[in-house]
Amino acid sequence: MKISEEDIRETIEDRIIYDNVTVLYLFSKRIFDIAASFFALLLLSPVFLGIWILIKVDSEGSVIFKQERVGHKGKIFKMYKFRSMIVNAEEHLERLEKKNEISGYMFKIKEDPRVTRIGRFIRKTSIDELPQLINVLKGDMSLVGPRPPLPREVIRYDRWHNLRMSVKPGITGLWQVSGRNKLGFDEMVRLDLKYIRERNFCYDIKIIFRTIPVLFGDRHAF
Repeated sequence: MKISEEDIRETIEDRIIYDNVTVLYLFSKRIFDIAASFFALLLLSPVFLGIWILIKVDSEGSVIFKQERVGHKGKIFKMYKFRSMIVNAEEHLERLEKKNEISGYMFKIKEDPRVTRIGRFIRKTSIDELPQLINVLKGDMSLVGPRPPLPREVIRYDRWHNLRMSVKPGITGLWQVSGRNKLGFDEMVRLDLKYIRERNFCYDIKIIFRTIPVLFGDRHAF
């Protein structure tokens, strides 16, 4: 069933904590997001080219995977990733859901049969997430913030889970540097809310630096 942005907004309309931080912080965060994502895309262009070639050689299908996600205040946008699964991966989701290894409304399994050979490498090193720098440049996402959920997940959220969408979603966040997939869904949301309550520019920079080791291999990534 296709879930529209109107469905999402109706679900979360009265459950959002709107931004209550200073205008200076929001302005500084956006300027930093634009500058950092632009220069990161330039710097990482050889990596993009290399991964592009590997994915093309490894399996059929588009190199970039576009997926609808829910962003700030319920806005639906297309999130970009390097494709790490077979082209018809979502058609197999229903039969695999019973194997889910994450509690709550997210789906993750370590030995996902839909993942390609190169896909296992780029997921393990989080390289598959790098195209989201384009989302940051466009303004759909920030470098730091809660991960953007799928529309089908949001429809099933408990009331307090929706508070994580009161800020712009991010490529990395407190969840990613605090245990990642070994944490349950409710624990992830509590970390998101902790970030939302305490966020400031220095906090964002600290999370970015704590994320760097993840790019070199996180044993909790799958």
